[in-house]
Amino acid sequence: MKQQANQIRAGQVIEHEGRRWSVLKQQIITPGKGGAFIQVEMRDLKTGNKTNERWRTADTVERLMAEDKEFTYSYEDGDNIVLMDPETYDQFLLHKDIFSEQLPFLQDNMKVIVRLIEGDPVSVELPAQVTLEVVEAEPVVKGQTASSSYKPAMLSNGVKTMVPPFVEAGEKIVVKTEDGSYVERAKS
Repeated sequence: MKQQANQIRAGQVIEHEGRRWSVLKQQIITPGKGGAFIQVEMRDLKTGNKTNERWRTADTVERLMAEDKEFTYSYEDGDNIVLMDPETYDQFLLHKDIFSEQLPFLQDNMKVIVRLIEGDPVSVELPAQVTLEVVEAEPVVKGQTASSSYKPAMLSNGVKTMVPPFVEAGEKIVVKTEDGSYVERAKS
């Protein structure tokens, strides 16, 4: 499906120069002189290479239609992640690379959304937040102000994050799967 370049949004998949690209970021730039253009950061779905491309806002690009399908995480199998289709109970293998930085946040029986294009997986979306236990937290330094100071902590999945001074080891906290940042204490 053809669309104008200024309609490109993050998360879309487009075809450019005979290859499929996942759009990571887009920005419309209006210079002081001349016409506006769109700067797009995108990743090649086959090789994983990133590139930046510019189009005039009136240019057209080929957008590929994607289907989002929900799967349940089952287990890890070497370099692959095994997901299960909750409707048919079929197993679906995905390479770990498709999860990128979100892989450590994958938990047993977690529901994930896999974006498919013509049956090929192109991206995976985890829930926005997960609850994890703090296994290690530095002690509070006396005299620090509570409003602006955060301290480093290690989570049960091996990810380091910054937490408020009142969070201690052994507590459960909610973090964003996007970047591992602290959201709040977990409610019991």
